Amino acid sequence: MNKVDHIGVAVHSIDEVLSFYTETLSFECLHIEEVPSENIRVAFIDAGNVKIELLEPLHESSTVAKFIEKRGQGIHHVAFGVNDIEARINELKHKGVRMIQDNPKPGAGGAQVAFLHPKSGHGVLYELCEKKKD
Repeated sequence: MNKVDHIGVAVHSIDEVLSFYTETLSFECLHIEEVPSENIRVAFIDAGNVKIELLEPLHESSTVAKFIEKRGQGIHHVAFGVNDIEARINELKHKGVRMIQDNPKPGAGGAQVAFLHPKSGHGVLYELCEKKKD
């Protein structure tokens, strides 16, 4: 793992909470996009040494909608930046870590992502995030 890349925060509506981050906390919104593979809309906030990823469900069947229904709005996951996501998945599986995805899938910003099962993360949902190289 290279570093904490971002912290995901599940919200009902990005439009309703964005001003808290941009006006109240004076952070910059870097961009907003939809992630069809997850049926969510995301906003990336520059919080200095880490990004905050606001996650808004686009449909009640999305995993983020189910998360909010069960736990309410709040911290959803912690994402670690990696250089070779497939190698990291294999390494973690070899060490007995249960993965939600055995193969990376498309995430926000063109990244490849995979999630560790919260039972392997002691109740925390962790994401591996490999960003495309420019």
